Amino acid sequence: MSVGHILVVDDDPKVRTLLRRCLEGEGFAVSEAKSGKEMQACLDRTPVSLITLDLGLGSENGLDLARDVRRARNVPIIMLTGRGDAIDRIVGLEVGADDYLAKPFELRELVARIRAVLRRSTATPESTRPGQRYAFKGWVLDAGSRSLTDHDGKEHELTTGEFNLLEAFVKRPLRALSRDEIMDLLKGQDWSPMDRSIDNLVARVRKKIEADPDRPTLIKTVRGVGYTFTAAVEKEGGPKSR
Repeated sequence: MSVGHILVVDDDPKVRTLLRRCLEGEGFAVSEAKSGKEMQACLDRTPVSLITLDLGLGSENGLDLARDVRRARNVPIIMLTGRGDAIDRIVGLEVGADDYLAKPFELRELVARIRAVLRRSTATPESTRPGQRYAFKGWVLDAGSRSLTDHDGKEHELTTGEFNLLEAFVKRPLRALSRDEIMDLLKGQDWSPMDRSIDNLVARVRKKIEADPDRPTLIKTVRGVGYTFTAAVEKEGGPKSR
């Protein structure tokens, strides 16, 4: 029985074959695509658990493809690239990739990262009273519908990871949370000490709720510790959280 369906997007047939054999050997179902067009066609016809996406696909830009996927779908993305430029890595994570791995890499590391990302993306969030709503600074996070709306009632899309992170913050306002605490709250059993996914998630949530993500006022960095959610939060029908 398959443990997940991985879509390998790479313009190098040798890389696609290598990854297919490795992932199928680990119990995954695997589809291949050599271009953005083939990737979109596969996504339209087949439920996919995760995409491994090469950053450079000939004349196509993997960052643009990742951005297009993220606008329409919540499928996790791991970017693979031969580039060592930190800027590419940062931009890739900012457009919505869940992880980033530079070539050459160990196949065991790729498999471990795939499993970690899949666990995080399917983790069950901590229990919440059905229908509970959290209001803060003109925003409303609805735990029942798992939605975020602004003061005009417009809904803003959140990925599973983004929703779970924001929910963890609004339940614990005005408290400094370490990265380890946040990892535990998000049920990330395979986070590593060097894992920057928490910081990447925070950056993505800031883009959704902060007036100026470069000068955040709602999710503030606590140097040497982690993050604090600074807004007072009011539960629907209840007192302000402390």
